[in-house]
Amino acid sequence: MTTEPITIIAERQQNPVNDLYSAHIAVVRPILNGLLYSLKKQVVDQLGGYEQVPLFMLPRLRREGDGDIGICFEYAVHEALRQGQAGITERIYDALTRYCRVPGSHIDSILFAAEKNGSLQLVNTANGLLTDESRILTGAQAQPPKLKQYLNDLARAFRSSTHRETLPSTIKGLWKADLFVGCRDSDRWVGTTVKINPSMLEGAAGLRLGIVPSTQGRYDGIRVDHQRNLVVCPVPYDASFMEVFYVSWGVVMQFLDADANMPRESHLPIPFHRQVANELVSRRNFMVVDVIDALRPIAQPHLLFNEHESVPVDVGVAEKTPDTLISPTPAIIT
Repeated sequence: MTTEPITIIAERQQNPVNDLYSAHIAVVRPILNGLLYSLKKQVVDQLGGYEQVPLFMLPRLRREGDGDIGICFEYAVHEALRQGQAGITERIYDALTRYCRVPGSHIDSILFAAEKNGSLQLVNTANGLLTDESRILTGAQAQPPKLKQYLNDLARAFRSSTHRETLPSTIKGLWKADLFVGCRDSDRWVGTTVKINPSMLEGAAGLRLGIVPSTQGRYDGIRVDHQRNLVVCPVPYDASFMEVFYVSWGVVMQFLDADANMPRESHLPIPFHRQVANELVSRRNFMVVDVIDALRPIAQPHLLFNEHESVPVDVGVAEKTPDTLISPTPAIIT
């Protein structure tokens, strides 16, 4: 097996939303980036690589999938935890310490795996974050397994049902985890599933925490789902990052559905939504990476925080599957 460095460039919310226009521009940028790098590598290679894809080609190259918004939500939660975004971090820290009984005070997140369009990306987030003594808390009355030594096994189980049968019983379903959330100071983690649709939550041996968006205007308290054996933690919605995320996602989808032109007024009736879309329309002939960069000055300052991080990727896990790609490009964000 070999390892290759991969650069993750993450944007995460730091400040409260001030004005809606610049806040939405700040969120449109990572959405565009996530959509760009979810394109199949074989397709973009025909154009010379991800940096050579013009914005007007994005709707033509993209194969629409129901999981796109879910993947973006997963990354958004991960990056918010890594940065310690208020609201989300406080809520999930409460779920970790009070319900999952994770000791410690410095919350963090490890992005385990994401699969889009046949491409498997294994990201061992944060060099040095996992140690040889990092343990995964499963809720079972047994010594918590050491997480680092099972990562490759979990990755193989993600791709192969045969490998799933070789996992210890307490973590047999841990390959379904999207994140490992825990505390750096105690070096204790929990397998976490992240779903944009709460009804899609599934329990499995080794999973302890389920993160979902809260429903607008409804009770969003943390609860224990005994049937799934999960602590369910809704992410705040009203007047928060999720509300901005959903609206920005809608603007981008309408723009793409209009073939990278201005959507009809009936599709985007709110003036500032059309103003956001117009920023994209006016730049449709430029490369997507350049458009993302051009939107930076008009995005709300400090709403999202940029961090560049090189992490090792074990490409040997996916080499057994010819159709599997390990992309050396960022999975999300500029």
